[in-house]
Amino acid sequence: MKQNNMLAMILAGGRGSRLHDLTNKVAKPAVSYGGKYRIVDFPLSNCANSGVDIVGVLTQYESILLNSYVAAGRRWGLDAKNSGVFVLPPREKADADLDVYRGTADAISQNIDFIDTYDPEYVLILSGDHIYKMDYAEMLAHHKENNADATIAVIGVPIEEASRFGIMNTNETGRIIEFEEKPPVPKSNLASMGIYIFNWKLLRQMLVEDMVNESSHHDFGKDIIPRLLNDGRNLYAYNFKGYWKDVGTIDSLWEANMDLLDDKNELDLGDSAWKIYTEDVTTLPQYVGANASIKRAYITQGCVIDGEVKNSVLFTGAKVGANAKVLDSVLMPNAVVEDGAVINRALIADGVRIGKGAVVGSPDSEHIELVANDVEGVK
Repeated sequence: MKQNNMLAMILAGGRGSRLHDLTNKVAKPAVSYGGKYRIVDFPLSNCANSGVDIVGVLTQYESILLNSYVAAGRRWGLDAKNSGVFVLPPREKADADLDVYRGTADAISQNIDFIDTYDPEYVLILSGDHIYKMDYAEMLAHHKENNADATIAVIGVPIEEASRFGIMNTNETGRIIEFEEKPPVPKSNLASMGIYIFNWKLLRQMLVEDMVNESSHHDFGKDIIPRLLNDGRNLYAYNFKGYWKDVGTIDSLWEANMDLLDDKNELDLGDSAWKIYTEDVTTLPQYVGANASIKRAYITQGCVIDGEVKNSVLFTGAKVGANAKVLDSVLMPNAVVEDGAVINRALIADGVRIGKGAVVGSPDSEHIELVANDVEGVK
């Protein structure tokens, strides 16, 4: 069912600095995930599957690859008449050395004219760097049922981890009565997922006023949502049940890939009823040599395996040489592990080559080792 009265804006301009070298030249939403996907495929596919057919993608840092990637709306079926994916970089500022969005709300403010072109009743705001499946049509129905001014998607997190998130405290009807940003002593475990539905006329008015407020952070969490609460507006929580992962660190990106090895993983990338669309890369089928050993692995097309792969995820075109071992690790597209090398609890970046006999990572390490540069082999 088409949601022509709702337009989506994907916030895809963050630096992704905690992903270190993975985002030196590539925007975080363009980082590879799950064998053949990119992170941004998830919110875009959710939009396509939910009937949201006008999507603005707000880009900023290291965005050349991301811009060209999302501009091909046909990947998600968003290239038909009256639909499309639109790349929206920051506007030029005469008084600034760098053209940037000052905050999440400012990113929307700078694109008010784009939204006005389509005159939507509702605007869906999405983070471009989370991995999940969600039917936004169901969230919109929840918004309408509650006659809400804004609806915020929340997910229950372990209470001991709640202080890491923006927490929404609600009453028995699900109405949000308080928002706490990373509270040291959280009152609930309902964490904001960074997914919002706003009534556009109200949000537009607030954004126009926020733009000229010199004391504002121009941020949804710090400014817009608190003001809505202070004004007594109807804010409701939409409780999401399912898989959701914020892949903001190397460890969490590794964990999200490892989750694919679980047969009961709720993400289920093979679900034909809610397909995650991505770039269709032409490549050869995977090849497994006669002496290869594979146990509990997620292997994508184009992989060549002659060594041992255990509890690992191999992306398109990854290669594992004879007598090499890949253990509890992730090999991103076209990574090469040469003969006799050993990889343990590591994430090997796109195209990186691990030389013959080299040893990378440790089974006892607390954190996952990112390898973003070639490693010389043993001579």
